[in-house]
Amino acid sequence: MKAIRYERYGGPDVLHLEEVDRPDPADDEVLVRVAAASVNPFDYHFMRGTPYPLRAIAGWRRPKPGRRTLGIDFAGTVEAVSSTVTRFRPGDEVFGLSPGAFGEFVRASEEHVAGRPPGVPAEHAAVAPVAGLTALQGLRDHGRLQAGERVLVNGASGGVGTFAVQIARSLGAEVTGVCSTRNLELVESIGAEHVIDYTEEDFTTQNQQYDLVFDAVGNRSLGELKRAIAPDGRLVAAAGSIPRGLWLKLAGRGRMMSFTAQRDADDLAILAEMMADGEVRPVIDRRYPLAEVPEGIRYLEEGHARGKVVISV
Repeated sequence: MKAIRYERYGGPDVLHLEEVDRPDPADDEVLVRVAAASVNPFDYHFMRGTPYPLRAIAGWRRPKPGRRTLGIDFAGTVEAVSSTVTRFRPGDEVFGLSPGAFGEFVRASEEHVAGRPPGVPAEHAAVAPVAGLTALQGLRDHGRLQAGERVLVNGASGGVGTFAVQIARSLGAEVTGVCSTRNLELVESIGAEHVIDYTEEDFTTQNQQYDLVFDAVGNRSLGELKRAIAPDGRLVAAAGSIPRGLWLKLAGRGRMMSFTAQRDADDLAILAEMMADGEVRPVIDRRYPLAEVPEGIRYLEEGHARGKVVISV
């Protein structure tokens, strides 16, 4: 099988498409023939080995032998299952999360996989796991968002932000999205009732305050964000968006917190249902074939992607 691999840290040029052995599913795992995957900041952080504490997991001087593949989101068809798997069988259409998704096959725990409903394209399912779980768990669990509340999504046109706008709307919130001029129409089209162009207005200095501020980009200080929170409001920041050192200030505070999304098959199933019902329509910016993963990562790293970047396998 073909897969993207890297032997040293660096820019996209360290990535290469190589022929590798097809993995076999271990206990409680499924082997999936990948149809599509998606690019996340997770990928370029591991590619570059930054921030440096990440190397405690990935390897200090160079990636550990077991950490030399990239990609985590995928959608495809179950090829094989271990004898202990009970939820899936060969031929099932699925999507989920597992390291090494930038390849023709990936093995994954059945607890990190959900069925892909008929009518949901593989590309749509492939972009949902990391971004969709981050938005869903951030709004519902950490933000405790209730119907009728006012929520502001900072970074509303990005991968996580486009999911957050739609999920917040489906939960009954009044949604304000913050984005650049070129993305105003997009953010309105996916359900934001109000849109703030950050090149023209500063949402942290306006009189408007929100029951929940969901920060998906981490480009504002804690002091600035606090000005936009109502007296009884909350701030939730996706861990990947936290400015340097801010997570330390947020940790342990009941109304202001950072978090990392957890892999959860039940929540993946909720996302699948939302996509099948049309409540959530994944936004896809660009598509790249497997051999052009380096270009896809380079584009995402530039910071101007609208929604998600898909890898077609």
